[in-house]
This record gives sequence, structure tokens and C-alpha cells, in this order.
Amino acid sequence: MTNHITFAYSFDGKGKGSALEKTQISKHIKSKNLAWVHLDANNPETKLWLEKEISYLDPYVIEALLAEETRPRMTQIDDGALIILRGVNLNDNSTPEDMVSIRIWIDKHRIISIYKRNLKAIEDIVESITKGSGPKNAGDFISLLVEKLFARINPVLSELDDNTDHLEESIIENANTKLREDIVSIRKKAIIFRRYMSPQRDAIAQLRMSNLKWLNELNKRHLQESYNNITRYIEDLDAIRERAQIIKDELASIIAEKLNKNMYTLSVIAAIFLPLGFLTGLLGINVAGIPGADNSDAFMNFIGILAFIVLLQIAIFKKFKWF
Repeated sequence: MTNHITFAYSFDGKGKGSALEKTQISKHIKSKNLAWVHLDANNPETKLWLEKEISYLDPYVIEALLAEETRPRMTQIDDGALIILRGVNLNDNSTPEDMVSIRIWIDKHRIISIYKRNLKAIEDIVESITKGSGPKNAGDFISLLVEKLFARINPVLSELDDNTDHLEESIIENANTKLREDIVSIRKKAIIFRRYMSPQRDAIAQLRMSNLKWLNELNKRHLQESYNNITRYIEDLDAIRERAQIIKDELASIIAEKLNKNMYTLSVIAAIFLPLGFLTGLLGINVAGIPGADNSDAFMNFIGILAFIVLLQIAIFKKFKWF
């Protein structure tokens, strides 16, 4: 297999696929039997291959398949479709929310898929083909791909939801400013996921409602189920984002309440010691006529007066419910 072609299969219409050699690809991709070619967009030979082997395609389609940045969408052209979807990034040293795009041209007889980064859902389909339970036709392929994409997304979103639950418990048990980073991280992930999944839902809706002849009723029912799933995922992401905002507000409220409580305690202490400080300062001036200067019991009497003043203040504060 050449460097720009990762693999290629021809299908027998019963769920089995045969790997194609380099010399067989051009023939099968132009035949009436369904064939699938998976290409590496990072290789410059991919564009040359597309222009040569599927020259009947509008240059717009080839440009869209090789674009640097993509957004999930579906565009029907005659009885074929340009479909761009996204799946969670499960590659090593990657974050799931950095979703991986898969660009596809598909019609009744051929599937051209192009990637820039590996996508686990494609590997799942290859595994199904090797087991003899792969797609029987083009409609089966696209509905199976969408199903595999969402099967990979579901556990990632479930983990995000669990992390939100754990964060809520942490706020209740021990609120501290260190949790702010976790809140921001969850909100950021939810926002990024939704950014790609919302247009992906629209693409699936367009595909489901299209008049492509190779999409049968069973395929459309599967796409409807996938549409329902992604709608639920988007609703869950909206809920996670709102919960994270509520958690953030609750954390800010708890921290502010603690701060206010501490400030109130300090204010009460300052109020108690204010008259004591006044008296001690007044009696500490170095001038003649200080009361009790010649009395050996004057210091203890003064301590008693201060203690009485403190008790009197506490009684007054409690009466007015200041603490």
C-alpha cells in the first residue's frame, strides 16, 4: 500500500470486505461494486490521487476534503454526499475534546475517506469488516460510522458528568479556591464539545432527511436514533455547563460568606477592645494626677474594671443580636 493510502477494501454486499492491493484500487473504485479507500490528508500525493481517480468530482469537493480546518456538515451533490464529522480524540497524549475530523465523499459505489489524525471509530469499522460484520452497502457504512462515533463519545461525556458530580460534592464538603481550576476545566470541555456536536447534529439531520437513493429506510432509522443520541448529548453538555456555573457561583458565595464571617468576628473583637484601648491609653500618659498612682491595689482594681466593661459589652451585643 502506498504511503498516502492507508488501506482500501471492496465489499461483497454481505458484510465482508476484501483488502485491495495497490494495483486493484483504481479498478475497484470505478466499478459498480462498493469500495472504500482511506487516505492520509497529510501526504501531498493524496490530492494528486483524488484529482486523477475521481476527477469527475467538483474541485470544491476535493478542496473541502483536504481543508486544514473543518466543521461538521453534509452537502448533497447529485446522488453523492460530502460529509464531514468529528469524533473524540483518543490518541496518545491527546485530550478527548480536541475532536478529530473525518472527511468523506460517499455515493452508491464508492467511499473516499480522508483523515489528518487517527480516529478510533474508523478502526472499529475495520475490525467489523475483518470479522465479517461490516457494512453491506454505502448506507450501512455511513450509519455504522455515525454509530461508532457516538459509541466512543458516550463514555467520555459520562466521565465529564461524573466529574461534575464529584465537584459538587467537593464544594459541599470542603470549598476552597483550588476548585476553581477544576470548574473552569469542566466548563471549557463542555463548551468545546458542544461547539462541534451542535453542527454535527445538523449534518446528521440533513443526511437523514436527504433523498439519496442508497439510503434505505433502515439506514434512516439508524440515523434517527443517532440524531436522538446526539441531541441528548448536547442537552447533557448544556446541563453540565450550567451546573458548572452554578457550582462556581456557589463556591464564590461560600468563600464570600467565610470572609464576611471572619471580618465580622474581627469587627466584634475590635469593638470590644476599642474602649479598653482608650482607657489603657488614657491612663498610660506620663503626667501627674493619674488615679491610683500611689495605691498598690490600683492595678488589680483597674483589671477588674476592664473585665467588667468587657462583660457589659458582650451583654449589650447579645441583646442587640450583634453576635
